[in-house]
Amino acid sequence: MGIATPSHAQAIKPVPPTPIDIKKVELGGMPWNPLWDQIIEKALPPEMLSSQAPRGVRLFCPRFYEMDKIDKRTFWAYFFQALAGAEAGLNPKTSVRHTEPEGTMAMRSEGLLQLAYADEKRYGCDFNWEVDRLLKANDPAKTILQPKNNLECGVKILVNQTIVRHKPLLTRSGYWSTLRPDEPSYRVFAKQMTNPPAACGLPTKSRIDKSATTKSVQDDANRGETPK
Repeated sequence: MGIATPSHAQAIKPVPPTPIDIKKVELGGMPWNPLWDQIIEKALPPEMLSSQAPRGVRLFCPRFYEMDKIDKRTFWAYFFQALAGAEAGLNPKTSVRHTEPEGTMAMRSEGLLQLAYADEKRYGCDFNWEVDRLLKANDPAKTILQPKNNLECGVKILVNQTIVRHKPLLTRSGYWSTLRPDEPSYRVFAKQMTNPPAACGLPTKSRIDKSATTKSVQDDANRGETPK
């Protein structure tokens, strides 16, 4: 695809939690793992942190093009957390069967970003159908359900859409229905984008404590506490 490889020695900032992240903890569920933020940030190519980033980011992050690269990485980590919230409720073991003919690999959308085994060839994702087909549908050992593989693949898919093919961030022909503005599921995604990093400068009515981060939410969950 001609996309530069990102550096792994990158400074990071705490990523805010999405509304669903807070809600899951209130209901006794497992929150977003802050280590997943780091996976996303490390997978981002330089183009996604530059003027080549899709203009649609301004809808959710008005100051994106004025921010430094650290804040841009933080925004994208939040973006993919919101996408995973809309697609899979932040559950990495989510596996949804579709009403397609039996015997096809694409019968299911899987993992945090609801991806398919066909994406291995389309985008160079680290999935192995031959190994995974012997495992149960929600077995976390499946390559497609492993958060690192799933999230890195999702970054590749979005980069292909917006950088390689020069398509908008929100488009009817996008990979995810949650990023198609005319689809009902888009509203679910938009709701999760209401607490982006403060550097984005988005006026928001979010009631989430602005000092909260994905790490603090997870820490509260581990202690059995509800985030304020």
